[in-house]
Amino acid sequence: MAKSGWRLWWAKRRWYERNHRLLRRWRIDRHAARGGFYVRHPIEGEVLEALDEGRLVIGEGTLLEPGCWLTLAPGAQIEIGAGCFLNRNVMIAAHENVVIGDHTMFANGCFVGDAEHRYDDPEKPITWQGFTTKGPVKIGANCWFGISCAVTSGVSVGERCVIGANSVVTRDVEDGTIAAGAPAKPIRRIDFAAPGG
Repeated sequence: MAKSGWRLWWAKRRWYERNHRLLRRWRIDRHAARGGFYVRHPIEGEVLEALDEGRLVIGEGTLLEPGCWLTLAPGAQIEIGAGCFLNRNVMIAAHENVVIGDHTMFANGCFVGDAEHRYDDPEKPITWQGFTTKGPVKIGANCWFGISCAVTSGVSVGERCVIGANSVVTRDVEDGTIAAGAPAKPIRRIDFAAPGG
């Protein structure tokens, strides 16, 4: 491999493996201890940079399991409420803004993103085309996302919703709705138990 190839490889390794360095893990854990949330390493993405800059806010009692990946464009923000649970390999990608309400749960392998890769320029490789967005993503409190769900840009999911496994949410979901499918469609309203029942 040419000398420039080694430099490029080393630069990419330092960038992609940065959160595995002990000092950075310690700094992430310090943010977590101060904020009352918990991160089970490894965690991927621009987590430390965004925590340092106040662009990533994680609520008290929230747990991020190993393999979670939070990635933010420069200037983007992610807000995760209190008491949330992100299971293994959940990815949240913010081009502008992603907000998740309190006590929301994501099963393994879910994806939430407020942008999609462009693919419409026939003169450029897809990997060079950047992103397009339909707007921020907002997910209400007390929602439950089954395994391998995806939430796309410009979508709002109301409070106390359940999204079935392997669903792709491309449209807004009203409060108290069970939705599933690709694209996800409302199945029925949730019948809530009477208080104290």
